[in-house]
Amino acid sequence: MANTPEDLSYTKDHEWLRVKTNLATVGITDHAQKQLGDVVYVELPKTGDRFEASEPFGSVESVKAVSEIYMPVTGTVVEVNESLNDSPEQVNEDPYTDGWMIVIEMENPAQVDALLSAAEYEDYLKEEASE
Repeated sequence: MANTPEDLSYTKDHEWLRVKTNLATVGITDHAQKQLGDVVYVELPKTGDRFEASEPFGSVESVKAVSEIYMPVTGTVVEVNESLNDSPEQVNEDPYTDGWMIVIEMENPAQVDALLSAAEYEDYLKEEASE
C-alpha cells in the first residue's frame, strides 16, 4: 500500500496538503508518483499566481506520461520548490518532504474540510484499484 501520512489532507486527484495556519504546502501523493514512474520534469507556477480549487497549477512529466497537478484549495502561491527544477526525482524519492511543490496562502481555510483524511484517501485508492 502507498505511504499515506496521517497529518495531511488529500484530494481524489492525488494531491496532498499540509496546513499550517493559513499557509498550506502542496505536492503529489506517494501513490501518484508510483503511478507516474520516474519523474523527469516538474512545471510549477510563479510566486504570486492565484488559483481556484481544482484548477490545474502545474504538471509533472515522467517517462510514462505528463499529468496535470490540481490545486486542492483556492489560494495564492507564496513559495515554489525551485530545487525540483534541477532534481525532479525528489518527487519520486520523497513526495511528502523534499518533493513538495508549492506553498499557498489559502483564501478560505474551511475548504480543507472537504478534502479526504488519510484513511478516506486509502479507501478511495482501494475503490479505484477494484474498478
